[in-house]
Amino acid sequence: MLKDKSVLLIIGGGIAAYKSLELIRRLRDLGAEVRCILTAGGSEFITALSVASLSGHPVYADLFSLKDETEMGHIRLSREADLLVVAPATANLMAKMVAGAAEDLATTTLLAADKPVLLCPSMNVEMWKKPSTRRNVLQLLEDGVLLVGPEAGDLACGEVGMGRMAEVDEIVDAVVDQLTPRARILEGHRALVTAGPTHEPIDPVRYLANRSSGKQGYAMAAALSELGAETVLVSGPTMLPPPAGVQRQSVETAQEMLEACLEALPVDVAVCVAAVGDWRVSLDAPQKLKKRGKRPPTLKLVENPDILSRLSEPSNRRPELVVGFAAETENVVPFAAEKRKRKGCDWIVANDVSTAGGAMGGNTNEVHLITETGTESWPRAGKAAIARELAQRIAHYLNHEAV
Repeated sequence: MLKDKSVLLIIGGGIAAYKSLELIRRLRDLGAEVRCILTAGGSEFITALSVASLSGHPVYADLFSLKDETEMGHIRLSREADLLVVAPATANLMAKMVAGAAEDLATTTLLAADKPVLLCPSMNVEMWKKPSTRRNVLQLLEDGVLLVGPEAGDLACGEVGMGRMAEVDEIVDAVVDQLTPRARILEGHRALVTAGPTHEPIDPVRYLANRSSGKQGYAMAAALSELGAETVLVSGPTMLPPPAGVQRQSVETAQEMLEACLEALPVDVAVCVAAVGDWRVSLDAPQKLKKRGKRPPTLKLVENPDILSRLSEPSNRRPELVVGFAAETENVVPFAAEKRKRKGCDWIVANDVSTAGGAMGGNTNEVHLITETGTESWPRAGKAAIARELAQRIAHYLNHEAV
């Protein structure tokens, strides 16, 4: 994927610097040449020897290195790279970038760079929330800097919240996206994607839902759009920003999602990634249910509409290709294969959403593509990488090429 591509990795000072070692290995596995600048802060967490061993190149650290600067090393490093990646990107390093500081090799190289820069922020949750950090991030985005992460979760300091550096899979996906522009082979086609959970109200403050984050569906919509498809994303409640170039229709319930999908027709391909609630309360309460006595209220459930089955029904508005997703916790492939036949869709993508699999809400996935001709198991990868591969398969199918 990254053969003949060069990445300059700048390793900032933070506990997440340990992830940069795996990042180097993964990028080299994809064929990239990786050179590294290790900041003074970064060297407090990992060693230059580790970085050099994995990258296969000397590590750069000193702005005033006599050997390197006789060749104007800070200029050469930025010019020879196709992409600069800063991981971890600390609050301090981002503030210096905004100010145009050039006080060490990392900041001087970033200031001299004429290539795209991808930042992977990592810091304490309160540092990330500070207005000064938010202003700096907005300014960097306005300046054209690319961003991946941060994410919410357990932090090294013991606190919980936004500030974790993105996982290596996500960073690799972002690097591949930046360095491997793809032909718009879906130009002239129209796609529908569903994503996220549905919320089925119980009363004005409670609802039935599931743990879907929407990440796989949003990645799918982005991948189809990048290949040139006019893409409509029908999304249940998520915290994700809409992918560039994608028309998002926000809904809450399964019934609303069905109506939005039918309204989006006709399309050439429908990819139903959303984790649609199977049931809803037959009649949600107009006022908040009160806890009275020891017995909980009895909720009568009725079945929600089956969106995948409806889109798969034979008609002149049926998409040429209907792809479903099957979230299973056991017997993943057999259950999904049966679901494909029962629903009437053309393909189904099966994934394990048990605790061990970790797909629902996580950043990676391990899927099995089930079609009329058989089952193909894909290795675990970032959700964006899976979406790109599936989008390529869809493009070949719609263009009547061999998959």
